[in-house]
Amino acid sequence: MTSRRGRLAIVFWAMAMGGCNRHQSVFASFGEEAADINHITLVMVAGGILVAAGVAGLMAWAVRARPGALSLRGGERLILIAGGLIPALVLAALLVFSLPYMRPRAVAPANLRIDVAGEQFWWRVAYRPADGPAVVSANEIRIPVGRTVLFRLAGGDVVHSFWIPGLAGKMDMIPGRTNELPVRATRAGRFRGQCTEFCGLSHALMAFDVVAMPAEAFDRWLVEQRRPAVASTAPGAALFLQHGCGGCHAIRGTAAAGTIGPDFTHLAARATIGAGTLPNTEAARLRFLREPAAVKPGARMPAYPQLPETEARAIARYLGTLP
Repeated sequence: MTSRRGRLAIVFWAMAMGGCNRHQSVFASFGEEAADINHITLVMVAGGILVAAGVAGLMAWAVRARPGALSLRGGERLILIAGGLIPALVLAALLVFSLPYMRPRAVAPANLRIDVAGEQFWWRVAYRPADGPAVVSANEIRIPVGRTVLFRLAGGDVVHSFWIPGLAGKMDMIPGRTNELPVRATRAGRFRGQCTEFCGLSHALMAFDVVAMPAEAFDRWLVEQRRPAVASTAPGAALFLQHGCGGCHAIRGTAAAGTIGPDFTHLAARATIGAGTLPNTEAARLRFLREPAAVKPGARMPAYPQLPETEARAIARYLGTLP
């Protein structure tokens, strides 16, 4: 029996600690909102433990007390104080403590706005700074440290849920409605977000990278992202257009102007493809091109099994030259 309990304890703690990591964990906060959530959660749990411990202590005393140890008047006083007054004071204190955390974060007109739309099964991203044109991207979000960023969230097809555990709380993305989530990153690093509303067969394969950057580095990056793709004479560039890839995907500076799928203008700069499903390598791009449904079930991208291997590999290699 002891060994069985020991094994169960090990399994429990392994499962609990499996959710704690540096890139996707509510305990590894890199945003003010997530830090506030951690703080208020710890205080609320402490308050709950205090109330539960008091109740447990009274139960233990009641079980062990000798008959007649408490008079009727004493029992009424105990119920009034321990059962009503003390819990009310504890809960009122917790309420007063939590109220300041419920105030929405102020967003100035000059702050950065990022529009994010959930699709099956990827993320459409558009940066809308106050001092320049919009920059379209996909499946990766970059934010400046120390500046307030306003996420405007919408669902492109079905209900999704946007959650970056270390940055802020989760928020639903509903078709036909735009929800706003202001956030502020406090430290730089690469983190991970996830869709947390079941949205179809590849719901679990719908993640994205979040890169928090020093503000000056972010400004330089955004300027680079505004530029079109560098003209290429690689065979894959012509094949990309010849086989109709530009009907779904855009590469600014070329004839590819599709909006159905992710924007590929600076694809090579992203760490993953397929919304966090595969590393951004030539082999992975080739695999996704030939059999997208095998990588991501339910994906709307058509398969190209008839595409010659040499041509498919040329397209995959060309996409890796789009920094």
